[in-house]
Amino acid sequence: MPTIDCSVPSLISDCTGGKARFTMEADTLEQAIQRMMERYPLLRVHVMTETGAIRKHVMICYNDDNIAWLERLDVPVCDGDRLAVVQLVSGG
Repeated sequence: MPTIDCSVPSLISDCTGGKARFTMEADTLEQAIQRMMERYPLLRVHVMTETGAIRKHVMICYNDDNIAWLERLDVPVCDGDRLAVVQLVSGG
């Protein structure tokens, strides 16, 4: 099973046991996201709504792409692929 490099903002790393970077094993992108949320249930509160949608102020990137741009999430992953949770900032 491929190993994916994952990262979260240090601001919410308390949800991942204080780790801003960690690895996750998965066969598909969809499975990696699901496993991340299962392994770190507090992270799910910050990233997803009650219906399972990604919150408006959060972006999940797979390698260099926002997953919102992808047609589907059941794409195979490879060793060393990257999955990053990014908090969006706005204001003036």
